[in-house]
Amino acid sequence: MQTDIGRIGVFSVPLEVLPRKEGAAFARRLEELGYTAVWTGEGLGTREIFTNAMGVLAGSERIVFCAGIANVWGRDAVTTVTSTRTVQESYPGRFLLGLGISHREQVDPRGHVYGRPVETMRRYLADMDGVPFVSPLPGEAAMTSPVERVLAALRPPMVRLCKEAADGAHPYMTTPEATARQRELLGPGKLLAPEQAFLLETDAAEARRVGRVYLEWYLGVENFRKSLLWQGFTEEDVANGGSDRLVDAIVAWGDEEAVAARVQAHLDAGADHVSVQAISDDPLEPGLPAYERLARLLCR
Repeated sequence: MQTDIGRIGVFSVPLEVLPRKEGAAFARRLEELGYTAVWTGEGLGTREIFTNAMGVLAGSERIVFCAGIANVWGRDAVTTVTSTRTVQESYPGRFLLGLGISHREQVDPRGHVYGRPVETMRRYLADMDGVPFVSPLPGEAAMTSPVERVLAALRPPMVRLCKEAADGAHPYMTTPEATARQRELLGPGKLLAPEQAFLLETDAAEARRVGRVYLEWYLGVENFRKSLLWQGFTEEDVANGGSDRLVDAIVAWGDEEAVAARVQAHLDAGADHVSVQAISDDPLEPGLPAYERLARLLCR
């Protein structure tokens, strides 16, 4: 891959909704701490991801903005390519396109009919390939080479599509054991960049309570439930807010050393990059104090 996102990034749901100046300040602080990339997505009613990227990149200096993810139902393939080229031309080396098929709960309210995720993504990628981007500079030909892209991939069919038609995979809410299986499916030479939720809390009861707050929405989403079952969890694990086993496996909790060890486990399992996500009772809390504490170990 041409875009270097480094080894340790941050995944931030709050960045989807933070006011522009606050989002840029958040990214600046992350790069000061040594994080090399910031991932965020887009949802119903949140900031559009390409315009959000331009604001964050304008207010920071080095950090790479990773779209995690741009929803393929939110724009056609031509617009995705031209938007990506525009951001990359404005901030060379600082934008990575991540694409996702999203979830029925996020798609049907837009007026689309969600279905056949892998086939839909395959067609979308094919439509993207060869889309021209005409530079306004004299003497420069239109760019037609495919843009770099990684895909949100949870289970084998989408991971295989990453291998065939993308530059890597960005799994979400997965364990180091799943990372090892995804690397085997993906093969060498493709980016594998999982997300890891964490909580700097050493009390097991409190950590699991907050973990269940975080997991509540995801456990009601079909794609995530299927992913967890593929990872080896049972129907009992994903019922009633999630078992202790599930919470402990998905949320890295404890002191800084415990969280860093979980991140290292992903890297040892074949990840090239891990994005850490601070969680709390408030899903829109940016979590800077937690990132500051963790940076002392992860970003040295």
